[in-house]
Amino acid sequence: MRRQIGTLLRDLCRQRGVELLEGHAMPDHIDLCLSIPPKYSVSHTIGFIKGKSPLRIHRELKKNRRVTGLQFWATGYSVSTVGHDENVIRQYIREQEKRDRDQTEFDFQ
Repeated sequence: MRRQIGTLLRDLCRQRGVELLEGHAMPDHIDLCLSIPPKYSVSHTIGFIKGKSPLRIHRELKKNRRVTGLQFWATGYSVSTVGHDENVIRQYIREQEKRDRDQTEFDFQ
């Protein structure tokens, strides 16, 4: 389902001219590195993604035809601008799951 959600998010971004540079779905959150055109605000872009994706996830992936009361995202989001450290952020997103797994194994030893 992760790959399908990734494809769906990439498609939604493409609709708005937003480039999804990096993304990774974790059990409790999704990290995205986006390149947003200057004509869109961050809040507009996140609102679009968080507003449209639950409908498509439930309709296309879960085969649910309801259009009200569907939830996928938690309230709120965290944003940071990326400049010279873009590669560091992208690497963090790619390697987060391994880091979390290693940390969990360490915590239980």
